[in-house]
Amino acid sequence: MQTTFTPEQLRDPAIQRSNEILRACVHCGFCTATCPTYQVLGDELDSPRGRIYLIKDMLENERIPDEKTVKHIDRCLSCLACMTTCPSGVHYMHLVDHAREYIEAKYKRPWQDRALRWVLAQILPYPTRFRLALLGAKLGRPFRFLMPDARLRAMLDMAPKHIPPVSRNDDPQSFAPEGPRVKRVALMTGCAQKALNTDINDATIRLLRRLGCEVVVAEGAGCCGALTHHMGKSADSHRTAARNIRAWAREMDGEGLDAIVINTSGCGTTVKDYGHMFRNDPLAADAARVSGLAMDVSELLMQLALPERDEQGLTVAYHAACSLQHGQKIKTHPKDLLKRAGFTVVEPADSHLCCGSAGTYNLMQPEISAKLKDRKVRTLEAKKPDLIAAGNIGCMIQIGSGTGLPVVHTVELLDWATGGPKPPALGRTQGRGGDIPILR
Repeated sequence: MQTTFTPEQLRDPAIQRSNEILRACVHCGFCTATCPTYQVLGDELDSPRGRIYLIKDMLENERIPDEKTVKHIDRCLSCLACMTTCPSGVHYMHLVDHAREYIEAKYKRPWQDRALRWVLAQILPYPTRFRLALLGAKLGRPFRFLMPDARLRAMLDMAPKHIPPVSRNDDPQSFAPEGPRVKRVALMTGCAQKALNTDINDATIRLLRRLGCEVVVAEGAGCCGALTHHMGKSADSHRTAARNIRAWAREMDGEGLDAIVINTSGCGTTVKDYGHMFRNDPLAADAARVSGLAMDVSELLMQLALPERDEQGLTVAYHAACSLQHGQKIKTHPKDLLKRAGFTVVEPADSHLCCGSAGTYNLMQPEISAKLKDRKVRTLEAKKPDLIAAGNIGCMIQIGSGTGLPVVHTVELLDWATGGPKPPALGRTQGRGGDIPILR
């Protein structure tokens, strides 16, 4: 794609990067075939190619964003399926992130939108505030019909029936391995996950310790910044990301780390991009070190001696989170690990398509999100599984709200198969011979 940025514009590192991305695009349209919003809405401007044209025009002409441009960019899920499909290597993620930052700085949204985005940015990245909000949503759910805005109704619907107790495993501390130490790793405990499902971090710590890892929850680490980053609120996202970088750099410079383990794939995609986000910042060197050590938990588990099990008699439908399969290019590890643990693994049709969660997307674009969720649930249930597994808390909440099947994190199943407790979400789910026997 030909661009016409001026030399003065190109002195801005963000414009320079966007120019590189735009010039890589060859207008082929392959991205439209795998774009969920294009499939749902059928509008060229709701495809990556259409959004690229809008972004190019906006940035080149230094336009104040108009309502039409903002609408179509807001509708992007950032699922990154287009990056998997693109034959030219167009790094759409960096381009749309820049566009959102530009819109946040230049465009005055209607007051309702500004208020909603402010509330989400002030609540979701903070576990204590999020817990209080979930409690309020739970109490307010009977009055859902009084809410005039579909987005407010979606916020009420998001609240789980049971708000889990606080897990002390999320506090800064170090967990010794069971047996000789194989690796020393930092676990990112996250933000929303600590309010929505404390079983995931608990299971991760148990499993990694069982496999010979010392697990550190670093002082000062918290939200990865993804939720605000994808809203274009770069100052907020960089502030929380910087705290993580400093916290993990202290551990790297202290007793050392073999990996920074992340069990929420949306966070993992962002942390692995810290090197780019901070490339022009005094923290650039440490950010690059953090990105280099960041691993999805499934990547680390492939390096450890996870025991092989005989077939259990439980069929697991594996949902591939977009941030894992497209953002991090991790496609086979979770399935291979589940099979090694004795589960029968099936995948739904069109497994590359998004479930519609996408961070805060299901709250800000509830109608489109609901259509994507319904399609995803139908394809998962068509495989007639006993349960559904995923590697991202947002996907778990989204899919769980549309199915009666248990939805659990992959690491919970692996923990159970190697000696941990049965995942609470499974209830009375049984394998061929009853509850799965554990390894000692």
